[in-house]
Amino acid sequence: MKSTNLTWHEATVIKQDRRNQNGHGSCVLWFTGLSGSGKSTIANAVSNELFRQGIDEYVLDGDNIRHGLNRDLGFSDADRTENIRRIGEVAKLFVDSGKIVTTAFISPFRSDRDQVRALFEEGEFIEIYIACPLEECERRDPKNLYQKARKGEIKDFTGIHSPYEAPEKPELSIASHQLSVPEAVEKILTFLQEKHII
Repeated sequence: MKSTNLTWHEATVIKQDRRNQNGHGSCVLWFTGLSGSGKSTIANAVSNELFRQGIDEYVLDGDNIRHGLNRDLGFSDADRTENIRRIGEVAKLFVDSGKIVTTAFISPFRSDRDQVRALFEEGEFIEIYIACPLEECERRDPKNLYQKARKGEIKDFTGIHSPYEAPEKPELSIASHQLSVPEAVEKILTFLQEKHII
């Protein structure tokens, strides 16, 4: 049951105060794409470079979150939606704290990503589509998940049994089968500079 005895408490220190103190903007870099597309690799490489530059940042990774916050969720459509809803709320807290947060989640449904986007102010939600053909993701198969899915050992696997809805108008699209990780990082950092976030 939802509690009705709640009142929003306005903070004394607000988001802009933290941005001013940090000397940079805050946003969520929402990496989406198939398993094996390179989301986590690129997200962590971006995070590492931001950290090297002294920028306040943090990574939220799909597998890591399912070890803790979302360990009670499975992979049904309803659980996937709840997984993304929770991550969206956590990412919003990080953005409010003045950080750049990178999130690496398959997040297969457009409606779920749009729902998360609606939590943020204009320009704070940056959808980054890690575009990689299914065949290439299967060839890489770093966790042997596609192989297990093809054998029927994993049910509801995105790209095999469950659909992936690619973004229609992402802020950035990275062809990870054509660009190296450093090239992808450079493209993303250039975008952040052009938007005056860093």
